[in-house]
Amino acid sequence: MPCMAIDLFCGIGGLTKGLSLAGIDVLAGFDIDGSCQFAYEANNTAEFICEDVTNIEGAELNQMYPDNVVRALVGCAPCQPFSRYSSRYRKEGHTDNKWRLLYSFERLVRETLPDIVSMENVPNLIHENVFRDFVRTLNELHYEVEYQVVNCPDYGVPQHRKRLVLLASRFGEIHLIPPLYDAEHYITVRDAIGHLQPIEAGEICPDDILHRSSALSAINMERIQQSVPGGTWRDWDENLRLKCHRKESGATFPSVYGRMEWDEPSPTMTTQFYGYGNGRFGHPEQNRAISLREGAILQSFPDDFEFKGKYTTGGKRRKVEVPRYTQVGNAIPPLFAEQVGIALKKYMEKYGIKNDDVKYN
Repeated sequence: MPCMAIDLFCGIGGLTKGLSLAGIDVLAGFDIDGSCQFAYEANNTAEFICEDVTNIEGAELNQMYPDNVVRALVGCAPCQPFSRYSSRYRKEGHTDNKWRLLYSFERLVRETLPDIVSMENVPNLIHENVFRDFVRTLNELHYEVEYQVVNCPDYGVPQHRKRLVLLASRFGEIHLIPPLYDAEHYITVRDAIGHLQPIEAGEICPDDILHRSSALSAINMERIQQSVPGGTWRDWDENLRLKCHRKESGATFPSVYGRMEWDEPSPTMTTQFYGYGNGRFGHPEQNRAISLREGAILQSFPDDFEFKGKYTTGGKRRKVEVPRYTQVGNAIPPLFAEQVGIALKKYMEKYGIKNDDVKYN
């Protein structure tokens, strides 16, 4: 009996790609952002359905699953409401409508009763009522539930990225596979992107238009020339330091304007990784920020993964546009998603459920 999945909040398809690599067929991905459709369908065989998950009914999903399959409902609700930054933001009295998305995921579990549920998000979610409500619902519906916080380099992703992973099953206990790597054997930045052609700041590689780097101002060029891998702005001459960093309050923010280290996993890829000043996103050796292609590879996307759309955006446009850098930064790393898929397959083997690798159109 094959396992068939539906991917909620699918974005450009990092989770779908990883499950497919593990031999799990994905029927469709749902996302409200139509700009993700090209990348999703160009790199996966599943259908992209541009629809707000809050408007989907369980009956709609149930009609999509073929008979005689193990039905999996998977997804990663947008994680911004649960980030450390947003936690501080909420303490100031602000709210975010994206909280409702995880409750929509919970509702769809109730309405479809899938055999397997998989959910991934930022670690801070574990402290929120919405997550406790999600787990409570699964328990009430007689699912066996496991959740834990993991670090993606433990599973072959060349990037420090901690994630909360939940697996739930109606058949019996289900577990994520043990880590594949220890800290001495992590896949490094050098392993991941060391083979790419060198480019200058502001240059586009002639062989790959996605291997392009943002231009640097004259002062930022001076700054990156004085930056050392793994160092901080404290390595610069005094005249190059920002005014905010000269203040006592700014001295506690060393992880901006930094270079990556060749022989370590990269820092967490955010939606702002194209900017040298947005984090430790300086190339380990070349005087520039990392390129779109490098960021995608550090997110464990294949070297030939295709993207489409604007490269960056800003201001109020961020609420209505999802440019390529944001598509990459928001994605689930496919290599980590593959390990989730392998966990599903091992679970099926444990309970005698054979995956015949049947493909459905």
